[in-house]
Amino acid sequence: MSATAFSRSTLNIAKHTVRPSYNRRVLLASAVAVGTVAALAYSYHNNNNNNNNNQGGSIIQKALFGFGASAVTTNVRDASPVKHDEEYYQKVYNAIAQKLIDEDDLDFGSYGPLLVRLAWHNSGSYDKNDKSEHKGGSYAGTMRFEKEQRDPENAGLKKGIDYLQSIKVQFPDISHGDLFTLGGVVAIQELGGPKVPWRPGRTDLPVDVTPPYERLPAASQETGKYIRTVFADRLGFTDKEMVCLIGVGHALGKCHRENSGYEGPWTFSPTTVSNEYFKLLLNEDWQIKQWDGKRQYEDKKTHSLMMLPADMALKFDDKFRKYVEEYAKDEEKCMKDFSAAFSKLLERGIKFNVEPMVFKRLDEQ
Repeated sequence: MSATAFSRSTLNIAKHTVRPSYNRRVLLASAVAVGTVAALAYSYHNNNNNNNNNQGGSIIQKALFGFGASAVTTNVRDASPVKHDEEYYQKVYNAIAQKLIDEDDLDFGSYGPLLVRLAWHNSGSYDKNDKSEHKGGSYAGTMRFEKEQRDPENAGLKKGIDYLQSIKVQFPDISHGDLFTLGGVVAIQELGGPKVPWRPGRTDLPVDVTPPYERLPAASQETGKYIRTVFADRLGFTDKEMVCLIGVGHALGKCHRENSGYEGPWTFSPTTVSNEYFKLLLNEDWQIKQWDGKRQYEDKKTHSLMMLPADMALKFDDKFRKYVEEYAKDEEKCMKDFSAAFSKLLERGIKFNVEPMVFKRLDEQ
């Protein structure tokens, strides 16, 4: 499965940034201190209103509100200083892209859809409401651990992690979080999708920061209300971003019964990034599949395509449907919005200190 356009004006201060402590505490015990907090809060409010990325950290978030010593935790982690430039990451991109060509023994001849799902799930565990300093998401690269891989929603992703292992050996400096997210970017671009801006700076952290289970979307839930509890309440996406992420993400690949309990592709072109999902969702007649597996839908005409219960919510929820219709009619707009939403997904919970990088596809080099 699987993200507003983020700011391109972030200062490039990677070589001069010192990563702050996540556990800084400031004791405020006087009237002067209270006034300081108020001033900081005012500054934080204004800074947030002027922050296009809406992911920036703030002084007030890293302070302790006194008189009771209750910590205010930050919604973001500061990215680690980056020691390599865009040329280095273009080489990593190229290695992944070439591997997609050289090794094609997966569904429909491409590992690309699996890499998109890996990047999606590695990032989609972020919860903006988590009160701890470790809020999930792509920052810590914990998908490399069996503990996170055992989340039922991550079944089958180990194959994608193993697929990228040779790239990690070739480029040992890249963190797993950076590698998993960059793999998704490569797959999107090389399968005909839009350019997706990406930034490095994630840091491998130990297994004890692995996020809890049940943060990723459950395919069995057939209501807009449920989808919003994941995409809006936890991840911070708008209805339009939710629809775009789900629809373009599901244009790729298929479900495997042995992993998810569901079976089949969503589209007739599962290795091409497109708006086909939206057209099919609206125009095909969908019926409950009669089989001994989980509840899912199939197209009435060919019985070869499937939709999950959660997919049908996009069709029958009025607020979602208007965006389904918009993207079915305008593929260019769909691809533009997906690029922004997918980038946002990959960066949830991280404050970067480098500007976004946009990589050339293999056929452009």
